[in-house]
Amino acid sequence: MSLRHESAVGHVTGRAIYTDEQHEPAGMLSLWPVQAPHAHARFRIVDTSAARAMPGVRGVLVASDIPGENNTGPIKHDEPLIPVDTVEFHGQAVAWVIAVDEAHARAAAAAVQVHYEPLPARLSIADAIADDAFHMPATRVARGDAAKALADAPHRIDGELHIGGQDHFYLETQASWTALDADGLLQIVASTQHPSETQAIVAHVLGIHAHRVLCRCLRMGGGFGGKETQANPYAAIAALATWITRQPVRIKLQRQLDMQMTGKRHPFFARYRAGFDDNGLLHAIAVDLVADGGWSSDLSPPVLMRTMVHIDNAYFVPHVEIVGRIAKTHLASNTAFRGFGGPQGMVVGEEILDRVARHLRLPAHAVRERNFYRPAQVPDRNTTHYGQPVVDNHLPQLWAQLLHDSGFAARRDAATDFNAAHPHAKRGIAITPVKFGISFNKTEYNQAGALVHIYADGSIQLNHGGTEMGQGLHTKMIEVARRTLGVSRERIQLMATSTDKVPNTSATAASSGSDLNGQAVKAACDTLLARLAPVAATLLQGAVGDVVFADDGVFLGSASERRLSFEEVVGVAYHERVSLSATGYYRTPVIHWDPAAGQGHPFYYFAYGAAVSEVELCGYTGVHRLLRVDLLHDVGESIAEHIDRGQIEGGFVQGLGWLTCEELRWNAKGKLLTDAPSTYKIPTLGDVPHAFHVALFRRSDAPSTNVIFGSKGVGEPPLMLALSVREALRDAVAAFGDARAVALACPSTPEALLTAIDAVRAR
Repeated sequence: MSLRHESAVGHVTGRAIYTDEQHEPAGMLSLWPVQAPHAHARFRIVDTSAARAMPGVRGVLVASDIPGENNTGPIKHDEPLIPVDTVEFHGQAVAWVIAVDEAHARAAAAAVQVHYEPLPARLSIADAIADDAFHMPATRVARGDAAKALADAPHRIDGELHIGGQDHFYLETQASWTALDADGLLQIVASTQHPSETQAIVAHVLGIHAHRVLCRCLRMGGGFGGKETQANPYAAIAALATWITRQPVRIKLQRQLDMQMTGKRHPFFARYRAGFDDNGLLHAIAVDLVADGGWSSDLSPPVLMRTMVHIDNAYFVPHVEIVGRIAKTHLASNTAFRGFGGPQGMVVGEEILDRVARHLRLPAHAVRERNFYRPAQVPDRNTTHYGQPVVDNHLPQLWAQLLHDSGFAARRDAATDFNAAHPHAKRGIAITPVKFGISFNKTEYNQAGALVHIYADGSIQLNHGGTEMGQGLHTKMIEVARRTLGVSRERIQLMATSTDKVPNTSATAASSGSDLNGQAVKAACDTLLARLAPVAATLLQGAVGDVVFADDGVFLGSASERRLSFEEVVGVAYHERVSLSATGYYRTPVIHWDPAAGQGHPFYYFAYGAAVSEVELCGYTGVHRLLRVDLLHDVGESIAEHIDRGQIEGGFVQGLGWLTCEELRWNAKGKLLTDAPSTYKIPTLGDVPHAFHVALFRRSDAPSTNVIFGSKGVGEPPLMLALSVREALRDAVAAFGDARAVALACPSTPEALLTAIDAVRAR
């Protein structure tokens, strides 16, 4: 059954309410930052009196106003909410003005007098490497003896790759509203993917316990990881303003501020070596990775680790050595972004496979397939370099199906014919795989809770710990409750996520929102059914084990002709004083990780997919057209097909943007130049081909893992399907000359493509 998104009508009519669209309470104040004009500097605030005296101003917040801990770092305590004496990135807020509205706050912010003493700034990974400036020691993941295997391999290649970052560009920017209630409890409504962490960070900043802070998330206008940790400081600064003024406060960053002050997808620098045989079979790889962490650690350590364990993508490599470091630069602190480091690792892996294929003059798709992990019956090619078996591996079948359904062979021949006839325009086609691990790197995040109430009239209230950012999680949770309780969708009212309903929640991230919260919702519903079944058995004069809840009714499986309504059974249960409220809890089994050893079983399962992309590239301008896309993705037994298809399409297009057009640029002073839609190009409808084919892979067997209703996480894996576009562009570039290696910048903008074409022609 196909399900409509639970907020679809609200989204298209404008009735859906977001954080900054609530009815304003009386006396609400606004915030505006005093931003530093340097990437690195000592500073002291000289005078705030002029700003404080301006009309409508209610205060100026500085570091000394913080009553608790001046830190919002989620892992390391290296991220002051308001800096004390040192600026760490261009645009960092050294103070915040509180006023009756944004206009008054902005005007007063310009009147705050600050003295700056500029310091040398590191504005790139290269700068950090030169200064030996890293957030923490290097980490290592390895298997076998990569050095020896490289030395013994029949063929060897080496290379370097710079991978650009990406702005989240969610439609709704960072926003929080805060207020104190009559009991002195701090009430927060935040656009956050992690309400429990927002609650905890705010409590730390104010020096109070978490039970004095309530955080709710109504919904988000997009998140993509950018609101997993980076919503916290904005909620905290609003909470601090409320704490001091005792008035409600709102913060809603304008687009330019949001882009200047928030972190991005981590840029990476990779240096690699690979050894392989005449057939293109990999013997060994050695990769040095450096991620640009920005000024603070944020989530960089787990992002780097996921990069290191996804370099293999879908490929078995007997001998592996990967060393990773996190550069400390004077830029905004980079953070989680859809794929959480996995995409950057896979780019490196696909770069290596293409280099191998071109070095040997073999078809790239054949070399890719030759290196696949194989199903369990081939155990010596079935374990990752970090020690986890690759379970439920349907990739060989999925790959074969997509090659056939996309007409890959015939289209490849047609592209060759086109290229022979067109000296200044070339077509390229590529197929690439995806194997992506599903679970949080941080083991303790793999847990979830739910709270379900059944009211005496048979209606149901559903609470869970996940957050809705447009991805359809709430819709899936309603469906889980509906199926489990055997009731109609109309009976169920889903409530906004709130820390007073479900405590200690994990972030809605890592493609695990449905997995974790779905199991918790089901557990709560199963508890309620276990309480209701004896009541129904007595009424129906049957055995408890024979009671069936389905289609808003209750009956015996052995005598289905006599039926009771769901509300009848609920009503009797209430009169018999049976509890009609239950919590549910779930923790992912099996997973474990030893970060020191770089070994373990960090993922509950893998999601698989493959994509074929075909492009046409202009040799004069470097501008390309995406002619056709064919996607085949494994979502297991889909809970909501329309939503999963939307995630596949949206993820692919976001990956397309990262790899082809979304380019971040800073000037020599560390100021972000691409801080608006006019300077930062995201993909539009015109970038998506008319021939855009999406299919769900139908597996023939049941999963070996106990996933909710047999479904699989789908939020992140489809983004990596866009790697096929980059490889198709490389194929087109290669057609301009006889190239055994095609160096291609990432992102592959028209300028980068033209540079690559010129290099191929020159050779």
